[in-house]
Amino acid sequence: MDPLSATASIIAILHLSAKVLTYLNDVKDASKDRAQCAIEASNLHSLLVSLRFRLEEGGASQPWYTTVRALAVENGPLDQFKQALETLRTKMTDGGRLKQAGKALMWKFKKEEIASIMARMERLKTLVEIALQMDNFKLSQAVKDDTSFVRTHVPVIQSGVETIRQEQDSIRHHRLLEWISSTDYPAQQSDIIKRRQEGTGQWFLDAPEVARWLNEAKATLFCPGIPGAGKTMIAAIAIDHLLELAQSSSHGVAFVYCNYQAQEEQDTSSMLAAILKQLVQGRLSAMEPIEQLYQRHADRGTRPSLDEIYNALRDVLAHYPSVHIVIDALDECHDGMRRQCLDKLRDLQARRNVRLMATSRFIPEIQDAFRKALRLEVQASREDVKRFVAGQTYRLPRCIQRDAALQEMVQEKIVEAVDGMFLLARLHTDSLLDKRTAKDVKSTLAKLSKGTAALDGAYREALHRIQGQLDGDRELAKIVLSWITFAKRPLTTNEICCALAVEPDESEVDPEKVPDVEDLVSVCAGLVVVDQESAVIRLVHYTTQEYFERTRDAWNPGGHLHIATTCLTYLCFKAFRSGGCSTDKEFEERLQQHQFLDYAAKHWGQHARAVEAEVANLACTLLQSGLLSCAVQVSEISDYKYRKYRGYSIRYPKITALHCTAWFGLASIAERVLSTVEEIATDAVNAKDSWGRTPLLLAAEQGHGDTAKLLLDKGANVNAQGGHYGGNALQAASEGGHEQQVVKLLLDKGANVNAQGGDYGNALQAASKGGHKQVVKLLRDKGAYARLDADDHMTSFHLFYWHSI
Repeated sequence: MDPLSATASIIAILHLSAKVLTYLNDVKDASKDRAQCAIEASNLHSLLVSLRFRLEEGGASQPWYTTVRALAVENGPLDQFKQALETLRTKMTDGGRLKQAGKALMWKFKKEEIASIMARMERLKTLVEIALQMDNFKLSQAVKDDTSFVRTHVPVIQSGVETIRQEQDSIRHHRLLEWISSTDYPAQQSDIIKRRQEGTGQWFLDAPEVARWLNEAKATLFCPGIPGAGKTMIAAIAIDHLLELAQSSSHGVAFVYCNYQAQEEQDTSSMLAAILKQLVQGRLSAMEPIEQLYQRHADRGTRPSLDEIYNALRDVLAHYPSVHIVIDALDECHDGMRRQCLDKLRDLQARRNVRLMATSRFIPEIQDAFRKALRLEVQASREDVKRFVAGQTYRLPRCIQRDAALQEMVQEKIVEAVDGMFLLARLHTDSLLDKRTAKDVKSTLAKLSKGTAALDGAYREALHRIQGQLDGDRELAKIVLSWITFAKRPLTTNEICCALAVEPDESEVDPEKVPDVEDLVSVCAGLVVVDQESAVIRLVHYTTQEYFERTRDAWNPGGHLHIATTCLTYLCFKAFRSGGCSTDKEFEERLQQHQFLDYAAKHWGQHARAVEAEVANLACTLLQSGLLSCAVQVSEISDYKYRKYRGYSIRYPKITALHCTAWFGLASIAERVLSTVEEIATDAVNAKDSWGRTPLLLAAEQGHGDTAKLLLDKGANVNAQGGHYGGNALQAASEGGHEQQVVKLLLDKGANVNAQGGDYGNALQAASKGGHKQVVKLLRDKGAYARLDADDHMTSFHLFYWHSI
């Protein structure tokens, strides 16, 4: 290596050290380690500048130059210092990515890591100081000693660098996976399998149908069962078995737990994205398709389309010889989404070795969809029910625990009564919790309900036990059951505890009013459970939800009013009077500090719609003040908290009160808002928000026919174009399949059935894209046509679908 090459190495290090010094000065929460590191790096930077000029001034024939060149050999002192600088830069900036995203630089080093970096700096500083003395013999000896040291320690140093790189990759992978899907089905799996009574469900794993499904290429297994038969537990047992097998094989496993309370969030895209996430977690080498989607969408704040997620999933499946996918509670998924999701999964199954399993109640449409599949009915066996009841003995009164004969009687009587329903076994077991004598236990066992009405009888008995509690416990149970029953999505324990602490006419939550979640569960007579891994509080079963919805007028007619009032009161808190947050950090802190804000902002209008007249005054307080921008920011942004591009939190639409009422379908409140606006009503109803959307487009998109009619009667332009998609109200209503509510209304009011524009193309293509046959037929009857030129974006599938009707 000639002196010029040594000089070039020093110049490269000087450029890098200048950047690192800038980062070190910008680090948030600076520590003593950071300060000392900055001082040493600065001192060494100055010494290297002097050495560079000394090299440039001298002649290559001098012996000193020959010795100095040894500093720049591979893995030599200069190389080691460069590695130290790279380590500092990488860990502080996540390889430069966090710096680009505008994130604050953080000091993330452990003491031992900094000690290693400082040691490398100190060794090079000593060598450079000797080099600047121009003492060739002393420099030769120092370089020789340092070379021996490096030869011994290079493997350790390289190992440390590799560890840091692996940590950075792990953080990046986590961020990408959370971006593609924030669902955590593995946490649900952990919660469910923990409740398995040892030995139960073995009959399922031993069944020949399961053996065929496990080993036969592209096999499908359908597992129907009556409500409460234990289908979800069987799915969890199957998943647990698959995950265990996958540890010693290269096969993939993914699963989805459908939830009746999460239908809005569990569309086809989100379900496929959750499957994609799990398969990539199992094989990080298959991360590339997600990285490509992230690069395409994250900086723009957009989400991948269904087709993009499908294509990414198809590519990831190619990394596995076979994949088992389990979908639990398919009947709890929305009809249209269920069909669409099954179509996509079957298309993947036709291309790859995908083995699909699904559980469901006996729904004719679902059974027909699986008529060619392997079939294994889920039914709680006598042995499993008996094991379950025996496993619950520790919870039962002492009169049962100390009497073996009474325990046997409890097991036998409950087994006889439940007729293959695990849920009923649980409810019947819970009915014994307050029986303190053997006589009371036997009397209760003699009256256990049986047959098709057994569940309703068990729920009535549970409510009777609730009614028998102290006044405070009884009222608390009623409110808790209302919240969980009427909630628009699953609630976390923090959310419900915060909601229960909200008091009318107060402007903040009193911490002393927040209840303990254990008390919430205790007063609800076994009807409420908490999933520990996901921290979700829920009803014990889907049938519990159905029962309370059927009987709500009898047990709690004021549920929606209480929830709507709570949401609106919370959104009017003084903490939100400043409006939307101006920075990502401020926004994230607001969400963390105010646990109920996410739910209240997103769903207040849905609850208010059921009791519009009663909450109109409170709603107008929110709508006609600076408070609205806070609620809008949260409702539009909080789902995207993993999109860590700079300024993501301020990318939400600036809307009017009328836009908000149109979105939620609050027709009477919208009319009240119109009566107070200063401008002409026609101007107000045709005003566009910052994303170019009119109130009519929002009402049509959500299928709110009464609100759409009000807006049209007040002069809304039925053919106005706008919004992200550049479409109109008819296209939005058609894509959503809102035939009766909105599409007919818009057509009757003069909507142009063949209006072109935006990503939808036209209304016919929008309806076809959404798979809404009746809307397609209605539009065709009104003269809609499909153009075949490229500008219309009509795919071959959509054309086939259109012509097949």
